[in-house]
Amino acid sequence: MISKEQRQKRIQEIIAKESVSTQAELVDRLRGEGVRVTQATVSRDINELRLVRLPIGKSKHRYSLAQVQTESDVLDELGRLFRNFVTDVDRGENLLIVKTAEGHATGVAYIIDKLRRDDIVGTLAGQDTILLVARTVEEGEALLEELHGLMLS
Repeated sequence: MISKEQRQKRIQEIIAKESVSTQAELVDRLRGEGVRVTQATVSRDINELRLVRLPIGKSKHRYSLAQVQTESDVLDELGRLFRNFVTDVDRGENLLIVKTAEGHATGVAYIIDKLRRDDIVGTLAGQDTILLVARTVEEGEALLEELHGLMLS
């Protein structure tokens, strides 16, 4: 039995070398190596590793690690995620709730955390909901407007 860290490292190695387009393919490759794994576990691993599906032509996709290094990359990725996966943003005082499509909250929160902004104290993500804590009520109001704008851009 391998550890979660070993399994996730192996997933990263597989997608770096091979074109894997579905969770089922990844499960099959891992099982072929003797790794006992379910599709639900692989789904969580994909979410935790922040893997993205990139188009490779002819309506096909492949998994890849998200490449976000510069501030511009982070902002571009955040805009893409908000347009594709965020369904609502709401606020109460300095607390914001970001609703996402099922299974995407962790990936969106990860990119928000990469912003490293002083007005954001932190994030906490579940399957489809992110709690984003702003430093002040005023900063929460400004963040709400900014995040709504990302949904529309």
